[in-house]
Amino acid sequence: MRRTAFPAPPRLAGAAILATALLTGCGKTRDNPAPPRVEAQAGQLPAESSTIVVPVTADLAALERGLNQETPRVLWTIDQHRDRCVAAKRIDLGIGKVKVLPDLGCRLVGRVTRGAIRLSGKGDRLDIVMPVNAAIAARDVGGVLSKTATGSAVVRATGRLGIVGDWQPTAKLDIAYDWREEPGVDVAGQRVTFTSRADAKLQGIVRKLERDLPRQLAKLHLRDQLDQLWPQGFTAIELSKRNPPAWLRVTPRALGFGGYRVAGRTLRLTLAAEALTETFVGQRPPDPAVTPLPAPTRVSDRAGLRFSVPVLADYGTLEPVVERALRKLAARGISVAGVGPVDVAFGKVTVYATQGGRLAVGVRAKVTPRAVGSASTSGEAWLTAVPYNEPGSQLVRARDVRLVARTDSAALDLLIRLLGEAQVQSAVALALQHDFHGDYAEVLGKAQRAIGARQQGDFFLSTDVTSVENGQLQVTGAGLFLPVRAQGTAEIAYRPR
Repeated sequence: MRRTAFPAPPRLAGAAILATALLTGCGKTRDNPAPPRVEAQAGQLPAESSTIVVPVTADLAALERGLNQETPRVLWTIDQHRDRCVAAKRIDLGIGKVKVLPDLGCRLVGRVTRGAIRLSGKGDRLDIVMPVNAAIAARDVGGVLSKTATGSAVVRATGRLGIVGDWQPTAKLDIAYDWREEPGVDVAGQRVTFTSRADAKLQGIVRKLERDLPRQLAKLHLRDQLDQLWPQGFTAIELSKRNPPAWLRVTPRALGFGGYRVAGRTLRLTLAAEALTETFVGQRPPDPAVTPLPAPTRVSDRAGLRFSVPVLADYGTLEPVVERALRKLAARGISVAGVGPVDVAFGKVTVYATQGGRLAVGVRAKVTPRAVGSASTSGEAWLTAVPYNEPGSQLVRARDVRLVARTDSAALDLLIRLLGEAQVQSAVALALQHDFHGDYAEVLGKAQRAIGARQQGDFFLSTDVTSVENGQLQVTGAGLFLPVRAQGTAEIAYRPR
C-alpha cells in the first residue's frame, strides 16, 4: 500500500478500505512501468565485393579499313639478274656425262600484290585473311627466251589479343599461308619457281600486320575512356528515398582485362572492374576518395553485382493489427484464472524496440469481472516478445512472449493477470506476425529502378537483379529490419551524348 502523511488506520479498517477499493474502484489505477525504449538504428550493412563488366566494342569493318589503309597494295617488287635460272643439263653416255646445256641466266622482273584484307572470327578467335597474287617474268633466259610466272597464295592469321602496360592493346598472330599456285615457269624442260623468295617477303608482311592490328585497336582510345570512367565510379547511388532511405556506395578497387569475343562483325573487349559495394541506411554517405587509374590487373572470378537492400517494417504498422486481434478475442470472450469471465475493452496498443532484441508491447485495457459487485480496472500493462524469421524466409513470427510485471498497484493485478492468459499472449504473438513479401518486392523494385539504367556522363550503367536472398531479422529503433542480399549483373557501356 502507498505511504501517506496521515495516521495509519487500524489493520482491520485498512483491510476493509482495500476490499472496498477492489470492489468499487472507479477504474483509475497506476500504470505498469514501460520497458526501456531502444533507439538504435540499423547500421551499415555488410560490404560486398562486386565485379562490374565494362565492355568496349569495335566494328570489324573499321578495323579492316584501317589495316587496308596501312598495308600497301603492292607488297614488293623484283628486278634482278640471276646467273643460274636454269641449271645445266648433262647426258650420261656410259663412259661419262656430257654437258649438253649450260647454266642459263635470266633477269627476274615482277611484283606481288594483295587483295582486300578481311576480318572475321567467332568467340575468342579473330581471323585475318589476305589473298596474295604474284606475277614474275623470267626474261632473257639464255639471252633469247622470256616467260612470265603467276602464282597466288592465301595468308591466314589467327589473332590473340591482350592489354598490357598503360592500357595499350597488343596482338599476337599465328600465321599460316599456302600457295594455291606456286609462282614458276617451265624453261627447257625444267620448272623454275620463286616460292622461297616469296616466302621470305611474306614473313615480313605478316610481322607488319602484327604491328598494325594493335595500332588500329588503339584508335578506340581505351585509356582516354578509362580516364573518364574511373573517377565516376567513386560515388553513392540512392536506392530508396524513404522506408528507409538507403544508399549504395561504390568504391572501385581494381580493373582488369577479361578477354574478348567476336560476334558477327563486332569485336568486344571486356574489362572487369572490381569494386566494394556498401549499403548505408539514413543520410547519404560521403563519396569515397578517388584513387588513380590502376594498371591492368587480375580481378576476382566472382563476376556480378552484389549489394544489400534494407527492408523495414515500421512498428506503427504492427500496432493496429495487434489492436484488432485483441478486440476479436474480447468479442469471443475471455476468462481470467481465479476471477472467471471478464468483459474487456482493449484500447491503444504501443509497440517499440526494447533491450535484448525484443519488442515491447503495451496494451491499454478496461477489465470488468462479470461477478456481481465487481469493479472495472483500467490501465496499461506490458508484454515483450522476440520476433524472428527462419533462414531465407520473409515471414516474421514472434515467440517467448513474457509479462513485464513491475508494479506496486494491487488494483492493476487484474490487468496483469489478463495479459498473462495464454489465449491473450497467443493472440498478441500471432498479431505480431509480419510478412515482408510486399515490402521486399517494393524495395527491390526501387533499387532496380534506381540503378537499373542510368546515364553517368558519357557512360551508361545497366544492371539486372537476378537473385535475392534475405538474412536474419534485426530489431532496431526504427522498425523491424530485414537485410536482403541482391545479386545480378552490371555493365557500363561507353555512350557519348
